[in-house]
Amino acid sequence: MNAVDTNNLIYAHDPRDPGKQLTAISLIESLTDVALLWQVACEYISASKKLEPLGYSWAQAWQDIQELRLVWSAVLPSWEVADRAQRLLDRYGISYWDAMIVAACLEAGVARMYSEDSFGRDNIDGLEIINPFA
Repeated sequence: MNAVDTNNLIYAHDPRDPGKQLTAISLIESLTDVALLWQVACEYISASKKLEPLGYSWAQAWQDIQELRLVWSAVLPSWEVADRAQRLLDRYGISYWDAMIVAACLEAGVARMYSEDSFGRDNIDGLEIINPFA
């Protein structure tokens, strides 16, 4: 299974860097068997506010999430994700929110996470982290 980090969803709607926008759109359209992480969906809704001056509305962001929910598997966090995130924090020194995303991927059986943020490594406990913009 695959997952994408919030930055991919934001870049898909941000025309300021056409190269990143095209890469993000291509990635999102090409992936199959994708987990939509709760944390990513929430962060995307919040971060999409910065695209409002570019003509992208908050309502559009909500609609995007609704559409993604139809084709991607929703992954909701559990207390086990929080426990695993704490262990990841201790072991790898990554940020709390990054640890939550990685832990959610690991719990859901995600093999590859596409993110501009490498979390300082390309593999965490068997989760391959791929920067599609590199």
